[in-house]
Amino acid sequence: MSAPEFFFQRNPGMFELSAGITVAVALRYMIFAGLAWLLCYVCFRQRWFHRKIIAILPPPGDVRREIAYSVLSILIFGLVAAATLFAGRQGWTQLYGSIADYGWGWFWTSIVCAIFLHDTYFYWTHRLMHHPKLFGAFHRVHHLSKNPSPWAAYAFSPLEAIVQTGIFPLAVLVMPMHIFAFGLFMFWQILFNVLGHTGYEFHPHALMDSWLRRILNTPTNHVMHHEKMQGNYGLYFNIWDRLMGTNHAEYEDRFREVTLRKNQPTIQPTQHHT
Repeated sequence: MSAPEFFFQRNPGMFELSAGITVAVALRYMIFAGLAWLLCYVCFRQRWFHRKIIAILPPPGDVRREIAYSVLSILIFGLVAAATLFAGRQGWTQLYGSIADYGWGWFWTSIVCAIFLHDTYFYWTHRLMHHPKLFGAFHRVHHLSKNPSPWAAYAFSPLEAIVQTGIFPLAVLVMPMHIFAFGLFMFWQILFNVLGHTGYEFHPHALMDSWLRRILNTPTNHVMHHEKMQGNYGLYFNIWDRLMGTNHAEYEDRFREVTLRKNQPTIQPTQHHT
């Protein structure tokens, strides 16, 4: 049975829907974050460490905390995604199950639109959560990771997890989206989110000397946000940060420094935060 048939014809209950989606989100997160951890911090740590943006390993306690909060976030994501699919089944959103309804052209266009919508949503909600009156309740947990690992990608407080998952119902409320297109959008967001939190810069040095530097975001950009607590608010793209003047002044120089390192720096002991 295909996914559209399962959600639109089989009519699973909310408990079954929530449990199934939560398991799917957890497995996807474990695969992406786990693979990134295995490659960057186990298998190729020595070989790649010259690209470690902060040339020191995150403390084990930080990693354990990131995983614990990620589990909580996954539970919230599963509930919100299930509620969104349930609403779609009732006809309350523009989620649909037959590609013939809008064609393949819109199928792919909707994914691109969702990515740009999410980038805008993330930038402005992210800036809002940095307001002094909101930061403690919403965003402080994520910033406990000053030297993030891949497991920090979903390490949110419950309130921030609700904000982060708000893009899912928003996307299918404002535009038609096939359930498979929605799934591919989710694939994109977890891939980019985990890569941005690996702590390693994987882009080539030439990026900062090309026009793409004005569009694409980088792990260096986001790690600097974790370090400095302000600025560099973007997600996928560097467009809003440039338009609003919120890029760190030293961002491009920091990127060049990381990507020009020739010798592999000595792996330092993990730092401990108070």
